[in-house]
Amino acid sequence: MEYFAKDYDVAVIGAGHAGIEAALAAARLGASTVVFTINLDWVGNMPCNPSIGGTSKGHLVREIDALGGEMGIAADKNTIQTRMLNLGKGPAVHSLRAQIDRREYSKYMKHALEMQEGLDLKQAEIVDLYKKDSKFFLKTRLEAVYSAKTVVLATGTFLGGRVYIGEVSYESGPDGMFPANELSAALKRLSIPLRRFKTGTPSRVNRRSVDFSSLEVQYGDKEPVPFSYSTEHAPENTAVCYITYTNEQTKKIILDNIHRSPLYSGKIEGVGPRYCPSIEDKIVRFSEKERHQLFIEPCGADTEELYLQGMSSSLPEDVQLKFLRSIKGLENVEVMRTAYAIEYDCVDPLALKSSLEFGNIEGFFGAGQFNGSSGYEEAAAQGLIAGINAARKAKGQAPFVLDRASSYIGTLIDDLVTKGCSDPYRMMTSRSEYRLLLRQDNADIRLMKYGYELGLVPQERYDALLEKERLIALEIERTKSTAIAPSDELNKLLAERGTAPMTTGIKLAELIKRPQLDYACLAPFDKGRPQLEKSVAEQVEITLKYEGYIKRQQAKVDEMRRLEVKKIPEDTDYNEIPSLRLEAREKLSRVRPESVGQASRISGVSPADISVLLIYLNKRGRSGKC
Repeated sequence: MEYFAKDYDVAVIGAGHAGIEAALAAARLGASTVVFTINLDWVGNMPCNPSIGGTSKGHLVREIDALGGEMGIAADKNTIQTRMLNLGKGPAVHSLRAQIDRREYSKYMKHALEMQEGLDLKQAEIVDLYKKDSKFFLKTRLEAVYSAKTVVLATGTFLGGRVYIGEVSYESGPDGMFPANELSAALKRLSIPLRRFKTGTPSRVNRRSVDFSSLEVQYGDKEPVPFSYSTEHAPENTAVCYITYTNEQTKKIILDNIHRSPLYSGKIEGVGPRYCPSIEDKIVRFSEKERHQLFIEPCGADTEELYLQGMSSSLPEDVQLKFLRSIKGLENVEVMRTAYAIEYDCVDPLALKSSLEFGNIEGFFGAGQFNGSSGYEEAAAQGLIAGINAARKAKGQAPFVLDRASSYIGTLIDDLVTKGCSDPYRMMTSRSEYRLLLRQDNADIRLMKYGYELGLVPQERYDALLEKERLIALEIERTKSTAIAPSDELNKLLAERGTAPMTTGIKLAELIKRPQLDYACLAPFDKGRPQLEKSVAEQVEITLKYEGYIKRQQAKVDEMRRLEVKKIPEDTDYNEIPSLRLEAREKLSRVRPESVGQASRISGVSPADISVLLIYLNKRGRSGKC
């Protein structure tokens, strides 16, 4: 028999990476919050891979931290190896990636939820969800009913989850947990547009069965860098990874058994990730490649489980073992967990607004893989924004929205709600047209003020940022007014670096701008240089070296924001706008953009359509209807 349990401001369904950030943010903003999870022992689980960050994903983690989120802090406390990627390229694409002790990370996040004031953590499966008047009601399998002013759906791959391994398939969540099946039916009753996506994960193998003697070793950085701006001591590198490769025999085994893959037999209906394909998909799609790279990574400090990055598969168990044993170093490998594909329900993100609230259900928010994205970092970023806005909605406050020029988080959400996605969305640096501005090194400068204003960043962290900005400004000004005289030693350095010698004095800032030089190498010739922290010196150098490019990109940002402030009334009927093309009317009616800027990024809406829309809005404004 049903019974009423408790009333909250915010209810979060799911305690994965999206749900954690949503629940913590909402509670920290003073909203009474509850987060439901099917299994308390798997809060913050890493079912896909034991790592945080990576190309562009490291940017997201830094941004989450700058806004007052938890992922960066948790990653730093549970890192076993860390590496800065893409150091051979420009600073816009430098990205931090860390191997994480997955069980310790989960324990940390569970404890963070348990300790958060104003937050209840409950093991319960939500089987029904409905709205009555201005409140949502959530029913558990044990027939308890909870109410909330707002709800955040962060269901990951649990919603209607089904696992596929060869000819075998069964209802399941990730890592052998129960799926959430009945909730899908409840969402359909709410007219939520659900669809099926698919993702996968590789085998886990026992360390003692791997021959490392012939494998390439991948060490961590000599000078580790943390994710969080609040981490005082960088993590230590205590683990190593290894690299090996598939070969022609591996390829033959897979192709001989490709008909047994549910991907190719038609059993899987869900759309899989384009940028993280299974090994059988790689073999078929890139048939000209002789080999594919495989990373062997530890799952933690106190386990012998190793993760085979790059080898996700849904082939039968016997075929998986056979192709793994064809690979150098894995000839006698013993599999502890078989690779699998998992199919799940998610929403068409075009149904969401930029605040991640559903356009047709007030107070209802989506986050993470439920929104059609992939990856822990993408999930956590959306969870943070959804949690902030759920709390603000419960308090009657305006939504908090980040635009594309402010952050990768803004780019991620704008892509989802404006362009939608036909396969699981993965963040990449190439998705941002402003990536020189949106570097991982300046996430605090870009976003911490918002975290502070919201109430998620404490005063001492914000004061430290203001002092950092003051030191950066002072040092940039000093370099622009400091003259460096020519000398034999300096010209020797310039010759070694392949740049022109000096015959007359030159401003220090101009020397730093030369591509071959950097701030550090000029220290012996800069007698008045102050002692600066590495992060301050880094900002000084990047700001000076890329000054011209940054100014040009900032001009584009200013133009974009001019269109962003031009809001489109919610009741706009695009079918009544003369001269608007039929395709534009259909796309605009479906997406319901909130601004002209957002409308301009919708596929199928041309610059001419935007001109027509602007004329219409100007006329409507003059008539007093806006």
